[in-house]
Amino acid sequence: MDMSYFWTGWSPIWHTLLIGVVGYLTLVILLRGTGPRTMAKMTPLDFVIAVSLGSVFARTVTAVDVSLAQAVVALVLLVLVQWGLAFFRSRSKLVRRLLDSPPALLYYAGELQSRTMRRHRLTEVDVHTAARQAGHGSLEGIQAVILHQDGSLGVIGKDSMGDGSSLLPYVERHRGEAGNLA
Repeated sequence: MDMSYFWTGWSPIWHTLLIGVVGYLTLVILLRGTGPRTMAKMTPLDFVIAVSLGSVFARTVTAVDVSLAQAVVALVLLVLVQWGLAFFRSRSKLVRRLLDSPPALLYYAGELQSRTMRRHRLTEVDVHTAARQAGHGSLEGIQAVILHQDGSLGVIGKDSMGDGSSLLPYVERHRGEAGNLA
């Protein structure tokens, strides 16, 4: 049996310790410096960056052939790409349309939006579950259920509808698609 499966010397151990500590501190500083948006509920863009950061960090900690400088540059690069995309997303409708999934109206004014639910692979049970989690025993007191960008379902009660300004763009879009919303 080859003993290198168990021990290859102190050098790889020190390398892992150094890269692990410095890489971790680099990530904490980068994520702290980019603001709370990076750590908020994740959109698909945020999810891709989080998975990429985790993958790069794991690879650099365990790979002996990766230098400390290369590990830090890789982490900084990913955070800068995320920051750059977020910067352009906040200033350009085109970039927003390319990067974001708009919220989707699943239920409105007593009607399930079956076509939208099928498109997003959701069922009536999912809508009822969202209602229960929001403290409603039925859909009767609910004006709308929305699929948010982060994949969560939001419930808006009839008594909470107000002027509907945060919901109207999606109602109008669905009116145009379905032609059946009141």
